[in-house]
Order: sequence, then C-alpha cells, then structure tokens
Amino acid sequence: MLSALVIPVIGVGIIASLISDSTGAFEKFGFWNFLFSDDWVTKSGSESYGALPFITGTLLTTFLALIICIPFSLPVALFVGEYFRGRKIATILSTVTDLLAGIPSIIYGLWGFYALRPIFMHLNLSPQGSGILTAAFVLAIMIVPYAASLSAEFFKMVPSDLKEGAYAMGATQAEVIRRVVFPTAGSGVFSAYILAIGRALGETMAVTMLIGNTNQMPDTLRTTGNTMASIIANQFGEADGLKLSSLIAIGLLLFLITAFINLIGKILIRKAQHV
Repeated sequence: MLSALVIPVIGVGIIASLISDSTGAFEKFGFWNFLFSDDWVTKSGSESYGALPFITGTLLTTFLALIICIPFSLPVALFVGEYFRGRKIATILSTVTDLLAGIPSIIYGLWGFYALRPIFMHLNLSPQGSGILTAAFVLAIMIVPYAASLSAEFFKMVPSDLKEGAYAMGATQAEVIRRVVFPTAGSGVFSAYILAIGRALGETMAVTMLIGNTNQMPDTLRTTGNTMASIIANQFGEADGLKLSSLIAIGLLLFLITAFINLIGKILIRKAQHV
C-alpha cells in the first residue's frame, strides 16, 4: 500500500518544489508577462526575464522534428508491423530500431556537431551550421525509432479476423492497410506520435550542442536560438536570485507542457487498446 503512494508523493513534491522556487519570478513579472515577454536581460539593476523565446524555440524544434520524423518512422512501422510481420528481416529491423532508440542523446549531439553541422553550412541551410533547423533534424532522427517502434506495436494489435475478412472480399494488401489497418490502429499511432512529441520537448544535450544557444526570438529556421531545456542547462549553474527563479519557472512550464502531452498520449493508448 505504501509503495503505491511513492510515485504520487514524489510527483506532488516535484510540482510543489518547482512552484515554490519559481514564485519570485512570477511575483516580479507576473505570470502572463513572464510567459509572453521576449526579454532576457541579465544586467544587475535592470534584470528582465521572459520565457517566450524559449517556448518558441521548443515548439519550433519539436514540431519540425515531428514533421521530418513521420515520413521515415511510418514506413518502418508498416514494414515491421504489417508487411513483413513475423519474418526474420522484420525482427532484425525491429532490433536495430530498438538499439537506435537506446543511444544516449549526447552521442546524437556529437554526430550532429561533427557530421551534420558542416553539411548544413556547406548547403547554406544555416550560416553557422547551428540553429533551429539543425537541432530539429537531429531531434527527428532521435525520435524516429521511438515513434516507429510504438506504431508497429499498434499495427500488430489489429485483429487478424478483420484483415482476413477484407482479403476474402478481394481486397489487396494496400487496400487492407488503407481501409482496415489504419482506421483500426489510427488512434494508437496518433498517440505514439504524441508521446514522441513529449520525449522531444524535454531533450537537452543534443539540442544544446546544435541550436546555437542565443537568447533571442528565432525569426527563421536558419537562425540560432534556445529551447526551454537548453537555457536551463546552459545557465542554471551560474544563476542566482531572480535569474534562478526565472529558470525554475521555465522548468515548471516545461514540466506542465510535457505532462499534459504525455497524459493525452496515455489516454489515447488506453482507448486504442480497448478497440
């Protein structure tokens, strides 16, 4: 009984701690002003902090990564979960996908810094090689295995009776996938990408190494910026007073956004499992 209460107590403790330590920033600037201000001035006597550049950077990198991720992860999921389900080649690809999902993020960051960044500079996709687009591209590569693995599991959950009935009526495999598999597994696949978004939102090391780490509103995908996670990682160690409270407030916002998205994903997964 007591062990079942440990996780809720820890969760409440984390939220309470974040709220307590971020009240200084909210009292100084106001919640909505802090949320929508793009100032990040650290000069003594004229400190002004706002979360908007980092919220914008987080949303841009996350959703751009998702757009890049879908065309790569969905074919892998169909290959493993439907076209070659149960065959050796599908098992090998599934194993490789799981291995890629387990690679530490700093390895992806190092690869992006030394291999991808020079390519982006050569193609003039980013003047410095670092920026929103570079970080989003590496982030997409990181979440492809995660989204593909989850989506494949939902494709495998589609009842075989439904597919066999469609084949008996003369449907081709492509028609079965389009008219039976996708409608049945659709909510589950959608939830897989929701959870992939949740993972991408809080990614720190790889994004910090590639986004450029400038405290400004990104005006294009080629410019540098910061995410909510990267600004905390870069400045938390040297922060105190109002700046520390502002960083913790950003952490609280990131916690709430991630928790909300993960909650939506979990609800959709439960609905998909009961279909």
